[in-house]
Amino acid sequence: MFILWLLVALVVVAGALYVLTPRRYESGDSVAKAYDDWTRDGILEFYWGEHIHLGHYGNPPRAKDFRQAKADFVHEMVRWGGLENLPKGTKVLDVGCGIGGSARILARDYGFDVTGITISPQQVKRAQELTPPGVTAHFQVDDAMNLSFPDGSFDVVWCIEAGPHMPDKALFAKQLLRVLKPGGKLVVADWNQRDDRQKPLNGWERLIMRQLLDQWAHPAFASIEGFAELLEATGLTDGPVITGDWTQETLPAWLDSIWQGITRPEGIIKFGIPGLMKSLREVPTFILMRIAFGSGLCRFGMFQAVRR
Repeated sequence: MFILWLLVALVVVAGALYVLTPRRYESGDSVAKAYDDWTRDGILEFYWGEHIHLGHYGNPPRAKDFRQAKADFVHEMVRWGGLENLPKGTKVLDVGCGIGGSARILARDYGFDVTGITISPQQVKRAQELTPPGVTAHFQVDDAMNLSFPDGSFDVVWCIEAGPHMPDKALFAKQLLRVLKPGGKLVVADWNQRDDRQKPLNGWERLIMRQLLDQWAHPAFASIEGFAELLEATGLTDGPVITGDWTQETLPAWLDSIWQGITRPEGIIKFGIPGLMKSLREVPTFILMRIAFGSGLCRFGMFQAVRR
């Protein structure tokens, strides 16, 4: 009985933390701090592994190991973007690289020369620690809103789930394309909201979106249609932007994220009560994400563009 009441108390406290202490976007520094904190304590890596992004479960989705689905996502994105036949040594910029999971796959399995950038110094440190000698993946702190690289530096620009953190989507689009060589390929995967120009958000949808923005330091979500238009509006694309929708392929990842905490109770021993409370605090956001993506309020967008 004591254990039951303890769990109830922890859930109540974690729920109060969720409501009373949102992590609203304030600036790039607030995003960096959020990722520094998540990386420093190791909880996210323990449950999610090297890939801080959703997994690919096929279409129709099928049951799959949580971490394997994340690695599969990288390979599926390579194929979708037409990158699998590019020569070894292809220079790739991984924008919002996290702790380097995707960059290591691109370097190890495809022979690419990968530079990963993130706004979080702790993520760079951890990515470097996880990258073995001989793997051509390098990491540095940089701001995707003001990339430090000269025009035309890379053959490929790759980006997974970084867009919601960007306050100026038009500037973000221009930066991604600016650092590509002529003929280079941009491949982006991102969380998007429904195009509210076609169907405005109702009251409960606005409430959910407010929580999704405030809890994970997001200033705004773009729509698939809107971000494709912003890419084309840069004048830097050769032909139209190709888009795709991977909502169904990635949808199981949200509840799978919660299931990890249930099937791996050793995390409670490793991180203690503070770690358990921090993990429980994220559960409402996972549930809201599942509701949003399952109802059509949010969509998982894919984007391809060639640099003019």
